[in-house]
Amino acid sequence: MSLAERWLLPDGVKEVLPPRAQKVEAARRRLLDLYDTWGYELVMTPLIEHLDSLLVGVGRDLELNTFKVTDQLTGRMLGIRADITQQVARIDANHLNNQGPVRFCYCSTVLHTLPANPLASRNPLQVGAELFGHSGVASDVEIISLMVETLNAMQVNQDLSLDLGHVGIYRGLMGEAALSADQETEYFELLQRKDLPEIARFLAGSGFSDSVKAHLTILPTLHGGREVLQKARVCFADVETSIIEALDYLDALAEQISRRYPQLDLYFDLSELRGYNYHTGVVFAAYVPAFGQAVAKGGRYDEVGRDFGRARPATGFSADLKTLVELSSVQEKTARKVVRVPAVDDSAALDAVAKLRAQGERVVPMLDEAVVEDAQQFTHQLVQQDGTWVLESL
Repeated sequence: MSLAERWLLPDGVKEVLPPRAQKVEAARRRLLDLYDTWGYELVMTPLIEHLDSLLVGVGRDLELNTFKVTDQLTGRMLGIRADITQQVARIDANHLNNQGPVRFCYCSTVLHTLPANPLASRNPLQVGAELFGHSGVASDVEIISLMVETLNAMQVNQDLSLDLGHVGIYRGLMGEAALSADQETEYFELLQRKDLPEIARFLAGSGFSDSVKAHLTILPTLHGGREVLQKARVCFADVETSIIEALDYLDALAEQISRRYPQLDLYFDLSELRGYNYHTGVVFAAYVPAFGQAVAKGGRYDEVGRDFGRARPATGFSADLKTLVELSSVQEKTARKVVRVPAVDDSAALDAVAKLRAQGERVVPMLDEAVVEDAQQFTHQLVQQDGTWVLESL
C-alpha cells in the first residue's frame, strides 16, 4: 500500500465529519426520546458475539453479510453484528422473564460485508424498535405507526408510501405446489425479480397441475392498491385457508393504518419476500420518491427466540439513521452562541465561561491568539471591559 493510500477507508465504509456528525447525533437523541415516549426501553448490544448466536434462525443473506473472526481467547468463531434484531431477541429470551409485551429500541453501528445497494454504506447506523410478546394485528399497527412517526420526526415523509406483504401467502402456495427444494429455490429467485417470461418457461416444463401453474403465474402480478387483496381472495379461494387468513390480516392492518394516517399511500405486493427465511407474517417497507430504496423496513418474526430457549411472537422495524439524516429536511436549532475566549488564566473569566457553558452555549478558548481558528463560526467573543468580562457580538 502506498503512503497516499493509507488514509483511505475500505470501499463502502463511511465516516461522519463535522457538522454532519452533530446532525446525526441530534437525530439519534430525537428518535430515542420519541421511542421513550412510546414506552420502548433502550438496549445497547455488543458489537461482536459468538457466531452461532448471531445467526440463529436467520437466512443465508444475513450470514453472508456477517464478518467472521476468530476469538483469540477461546478459538471460537465470532461474528460482527450485521443486524441488531437477533441480539434483541436473545435479550428478551434470556435476560428478562416478562410474560406480557416488552418493547425495546436501539441505535448502534452494524457492519456489512457487502453494501445493500451500490450507494449504501457498509457501516450503517441502525436505529429501530422491537415489540415482543404479542401476536395480533395491534402490535404490527403499533410498530408500523412508530416507524411512520420516526419518518415524520425526521421529516422524511414527503409523498411517503408503505409497501405491505405477507410471507404466509407464499408459504401457503408452496404447501399446495409441493415443489422440490431445487424447484422452490429457482422459482423464489425468479419471483424476486418478477421475471414473468422466465416464470412461464419454468412452469411450462414442470409437470405441475393446471391450478398450481395458475397460482404461481399470478402471484408476481398481485401488486397495487387495496383491490389486490380482493383479487387474491378470488384467485386463491380454492387453496388452503392460511392464505385467506393472511389476506384478512393484511386487510385489517391496512384498515387501521389508513384510519391513523389517511395521507399515507398503501401499496400491496403479495410476492414481497424480504427476509423470507425468518419473517413469519406481515412484512413492510417505507418509501419516498427521493430515495430509490426503502428508507425503513420491518416485519413480524414470531418464534425467533425458540433457539434461545424462549419462543415469543415479535415484530419490529429498523432504518439507517445516517440515510435518514441525508434525506431529512429538519433544520437544527442555530440560536446557540459560539463564543471565543482569549487565552487568559483569570478566575473571573473562567467563571463567565462556566456560566455560558451551563446555559448551553459553545465556548472555545483561543489557545494561541496569533492563530485564527477557522473551524468555528464564532458569533460572540468574551472581552474584558472595566475589569468585568462581558459578551460582545461579532
